[in-house]
Amino acid sequence: MLINFKTHKDSRGSLTVLENEIPFEIKRVFYIYGVDESKRGFHKHIKTRQVAICIKGSCDIIFSKNNTDTKFKLNNPETGLLIEPKDFHWMENFSKDAILLVLASEYFDENDYIYKNEN
Repeated sequence: MLINFKTHKDSRGSLTVLENEIPFEIKRVFYIYGVDESKRGFHKHIKTRQVAICIKGSCDIIFSKNNTDTKFKLNNPETGLLIEPKDFHWMENFSKDAILLVLASEYFDENDYIYKNEN
């Protein structure tokens, strides 16, 4: 699900607000950048919910379910993608300047990751 964030624009630039826009309490924040031609991710979670925002550049996030892939292009810092625990996903096609910010509902726990797509 795509989330459109409130953005205030004027001659000085833009200010995007995430306040009251993320559908969970944020416990972890990380960002991915400097990615070469690699694909990242290839997992889903047991309980972690995430919102991914490409705050600079662009990348694709692919969800795979029931042998069907759905691609979301993130290329606007005013839009985030909600990733639910059941969503087996990966990221690819990072532009050279891409910065992908991820907000997560849980602290890092290796046991929360599922690396097999059993949908």
